[in-house]
Amino acid sequence: MNEPIIAQREVTRHILSSFGIRTQKKLGQHFLVDEAVVRSIAAALELKPDMPVLEIGPGIGTLTQQLAMTGAKVTAIELDRRCIEIMATTLKAYDNVQVVQGDVLSIDFKTVMGDGAFYIAGNLPYYITTPIVMKILEERVPAEKMVFMVQKEVADRMTSPPGSKDYGALSVAVQYYTEACKLFDVPAGAFLPPPAVNSAVILCTLRKIPPVSIPSEKLFFRVVRAAFGQRRKTLANSLQGCGFDKATTSVMLKATGIDGTRRGETLSMEEFAALSRACHENQGSGCDEKTGL
Repeated sequence: MNEPIIAQREVTRHILSSFGIRTQKKLGQHFLVDEAVVRSIAAALELKPDMPVLEIGPGIGTLTQQLAMTGAKVTAIELDRRCIEIMATTLKAYDNVQVVQGDVLSIDFKTVMGDGAFYIAGNLPYYITTPIVMKILEERVPAEKMVFMVQKEVADRMTSPPGSKDYGALSVAVQYYTEACKLFDVPAGAFLPPPAVNSAVILCTLRKIPPVSIPSEKLFFRVVRAAFGQRRKTLANSLQGCGFDKATTSVMLKATGIDGTRRGETLSMEEFAALSRACHENQGSGCDEKTGL
């Protein structure tokens, strides 16, 4: 199959020009025009023929083409109807690609992909990266491997260890559900038009067993969100400022031996888990195991 590679500046320009397309900033449209980057993203998933893979935001089919060339069964979710019309042309040679019109934030993954495990790839729009990632994680989508291109700052947050300036609630969530690692950075010049920020590619492998023992995910993440809710405040003040009463906070800190004058960003995942266990074991007005509220 000798189809032109879409991930080339001249080819992408020609496609956009032929269809009279102007990129829409509100949709975060920046088209990847670096063939090496696209190949590396597809290769990171280690796809084999007939493996199901979901692509988020295919645009004009740049990454979709590389995924399809592996022989995988590609389902691409695209919001922009103009891009869907373009892909009917750019991907017409690939019978292993299905394009679905819709908003990834509102789709039902099971309806689109069925009951079995699958893989996910996507060049995620910067302005909704975190909501997309959290939807996938919180809905426990059976995606064994996920490769995302995101804003470099977000990739740093997703992979940061405790104590770093980028460590936060997103770091804990991503690392609780997956084993995450940043594969490589992508400069702004790899896109058409170039965005104002650099990007990075991150690989997330779904964990089969949670890394910590907790009584309730809702309660665990309530503790995490509270600890990072007021980053300039101490842990004790942050917990009290985000719904835990003074007595409950005192019990949690005393039971775990965690110094309440520390900042949330210094706590490890195990320490967050310990706080949630202590809260669960000493349930009162400030803690509800079932709702996490």
